[in-house]
Amino acid sequence: MQASLLHELVVGTPIISSAHDQFQKSVNRYLPGPATQCQYSATTSKQVKMGTNISETVKRKLSLGARILRVGGVEKVFRQFFNVEEGERLLKVSQCYLSTTSGPLAGFLFISTDKVAFCSERSMKVFTQKGHMLRIRYKIVIPLKKIKRVNQSKNVQKPTQKYIEIATVDNFNFWFMGVFKYQKTFKYLEQAVSQA
Repeated sequence: MQASLLHELVVGTPIISSAHDQFQKSVNRYLPGPATQCQYSATTSKQVKMGTNISETVKRKLSLGARILRVGGVEKVFRQFFNVEEGERLLKVSQCYLSTTSGPLAGFLFISTDKVAFCSERSMKVFTQKGHMLRIRYKIVIPLKKIKRVNQSKNVQKPTQKYIEIATVDNFNFWFMGVFKYQKTFKYLEQAVSQA
């Protein structure tokens, strides 16, 4: 049962609540108890705080890993999700959250020599005018030529919470938070914008 449950999670098949309970128990079995000393990275703790619980984070990581393995790497995932120009190179991929009016949206920030792009980790349900349901990924593509500025920001009350703001020439602002390897990602972003 455990192997088939893990197989279902990796290929992305939805699980029923009884299977989720079993999965939750198996996750708890591998987590350290209160007597065990354990160090978590700041990014992992941010991801856990922003998600609903640790099992959600584990499931997201498993589905992401399975997708990257199936497609053949992050470069191919980028090419699959976005139109890539000839000669365009992918510079950096970072997990992050996009700030939206309905709350943070988990996904990936792709920085290339031609554009900055975001794609949500999960697909979302959208209904057509005829009432048909579609599942799509939330995507944003910002050509580097359209970026007016890139700013770093942090929460004054919680300085560990850092944000990246991308402002475009047509007055749109995009806020990314919980960025994995924040400084390195920001450096690549600044470099890409300055070279455009």
